[in-house]
Amino acid sequence: MIELDKTSVFGLIIGIFVLGVGIVLKGVPISALANSAAILIIILGTAAAVIIAFPSYEIKRVPKLLKILFTEQKKMNKVELINMFSDWAQTARREGILVLEKKIAELEDPFLKNGMYLAIDGKTPDYIREVLLAEIEAMEERHETGAKIFSQAGTYAPTLGVLGAVVGLIAALGEMNDTETLGQAISAAFIATLLGIFTGYVLWHPFANKLRRKSKQEIQLKMMMIEGILSIIEGEAPKEIEQKLLSFLPAKERRAFIEESRDHNNAYTKTT
Repeated sequence: MIELDKTSVFGLIIGIFVLGVGIVLKGVPISALANSAAILIIILGTAAAVIIAFPSYEIKRVPKLLKILFTEQKKMNKVELINMFSDWAQTARREGILVLEKKIAELEDPFLKNGMYLAIDGKTPDYIREVLLAEIEAMEERHETGAKIFSQAGTYAPTLGVLGAVVGLIAALGEMNDTETLGQAISAAFIATLLGIFTGYVLWHPFANKLRRKSKQEIQLKMMMIEGILSIIEGEAPKEIEQKLLSFLPAKERRAFIEESRDHNNAYTKTT
């Protein structure tokens, strides 16, 4: 089941709601937004500019990027990852790293699976780090390209809004003899500017920022995996691995993990 990214959905709804209510409070009929010429210039004009700016294979990724924006991607929990590496370290120290092969085969994360298989194959820590960091770097570049598509759209849209206003004013100047029609034409001209600014700063730029934030979170998770894999290879104790990986958690989650671990150890001591 696909889980929606609530902040993206709610933010979009709030943005549209605020625009609509603001227009009504200013005494402007909401129907004024249904300006086909303005919509054509802003939406299709922005799309045309983006298509010109990026190669086709990058443009084809836009639907996938929108899915990333509005859905929560399935990924491992950091606390679960710490506990998993701690268990693996204990098993590896007791029975050898080859025993982990069966558990690794059940993993769904291809990055972690690949790193652990490299460890089992006996590759050196430096080699594993180099391979996995190269994979992260390539992923980061792909993610940044996706964010730039929306960032560029956010740059183009307000400028196209000005272009739409100019086109509208040119049309308005043709109605100088009819004051009422002139006023309506000028009002319609600025709808393009409104739509350009709204889509640029409420949609496209925030979309780009959201993609970068999600990319940063994914990179941090993968860096955590690298440290865990290398710690197992180097034969570190489970508690040492926990201490090292706890640095990737926010302070509040770190304290909660330490307290839970302490309570678990106290309970174990009492039972024994």
